[in-house]
Amino acid sequence: MSDPRRRTRVVILGAGGREFHNFNVAYRDDPAVEVVAFTAAQIPGIAGRRYPPSLSGPLYPDGIPIVAETEMDALVRARGVDQVVFAYSDVSHAHVMHLASRALAAGADFALLGPARTMLKASVPVIAVSAVRTGCGKSQTVRYLSRRLRERGVRVAVVRHPMAYGDLERSRLQRFAARQDLDAAACTVEEREEYEPHLAAGSVVFAGVDYAAVVAQAQAEGDVILWDGGNNDFPMLRPDLHVVLVDALRPGHETTHHPGEAVLRMADIVVVAKSDAAAAADVARIVANVKAINPRVPVVLGASPVTLDNAAAVRGKAVLAVEDGPTITHGGMPHGAAYAAALRAGAARLVDPRPYASGSLAAVYAAYPHIGPVLPAMGYSRDQLEALRRTIEDTPADVVVAATPIDLAALLPLNKPVVRARYEYAERGGRGLWEEVHDFLEQRVARKQ
Repeated sequence: MSDPRRRTRVVILGAGGREFHNFNVAYRDDPAVEVVAFTAAQIPGIAGRRYPPSLSGPLYPDGIPIVAETEMDALVRARGVDQVVFAYSDVSHAHVMHLASRALAAGADFALLGPARTMLKASVPVIAVSAVRTGCGKSQTVRYLSRRLRERGVRVAVVRHPMAYGDLERSRLQRFAARQDLDAAACTVEEREEYEPHLAAGSVVFAGVDYAAVVAQAQAEGDVILWDGGNNDFPMLRPDLHVVLVDALRPGHETTHHPGEAVLRMADIVVVAKSDAAAAADVARIVANVKAINPRVPVVLGASPVTLDNAAAVRGKAVLAVEDGPTITHGGMPHGAAYAAALRAGAARLVDPRPYASGSLAAVYAAYPHIGPVLPAMGYSRDQLEALRRTIEDTPADVVVAATPIDLAALLPLNKPVVRARYEYAERGGRGLWEEVHDFLEQRVARKQ
């Protein structure tokens, strides 16, 4: 017979973000539940730490350990865990169910917490931008909407999905208004990729670990919150308008990954991103797929034109293409904007960096064998950042084309010139995203009158 006084023991599977939010809103203050541990996947350097007592609350005076996901089965058996909760994103449906099978075989239930249980309510309108896969172009879409909103005199607060890679206690509430703020917070390359372009566009970015505190600060400074989603996760704030991106270069991925399919089914507006770079047949296939599972949602076409700061410096040269890290790793793309822009600019050849991969970057290529002859801009730690620098310098190229959203040359001293590849959201004609958002804002104003 079970002991009614025994707390339900839970393990939360995560990757440095969603798991902490789910704990904060669903478990932290529940005396009937004991969260035994978090596990870590996808992101190096997360395991081996603790979720600190200052964030975990009075029920957890010693904090909560964070262990490698590989330890999950043994942990469930050793601690008599009752439930394993999956809490990260952009993995195949099969990946989720393999983890579920491991949990069930070890003796635990397996659970997913949904939007209704985990979304926070803001006091100002929330426009959320999500996607069905990593690398669809969420941030550039948020930058486009923030610019259009500011042109209307609207104060915009950008709230970014958590990237809890550093000191968790210091990261409880983060506010970034200038590049110096990123330096002070010791942001990783991956965090800079998400934050720097927003700062350059004139937005203030809010992020952190405790999203109740994050939202309270953002809504105090903004008339509208723009949620910039991470991976293909659903928002942590309840959106008044939910914009979801699908990728014209990855037809068929609309329903293959978790929780991207759920996000698509939740959408108020769907944007077919990068439609300018895809075959018309692929765009038509994607629109048909969207309509099959969300028939009433308006679908608009978005473009993502890529420009080089100095195309002449690339023409006729041996080029190393440096790409956005998450898009090329767990996003599943073999190459990205840097590769395409270098070829279009007339590069003599693309130099394959894989034989020159230094330190932890060699392990990245081993873990993601789909990566082509490009270099993902990985920098989750100082060691990995140094490995990135050495790999760039050792690769025998004349010039680097960098499509990572950060200013790579400003971050690293390099022995090669760097040409930035930039990409921004653009409408493709017809009724576009801004018309849909504008109508939403007008209807909201009318309802208040």
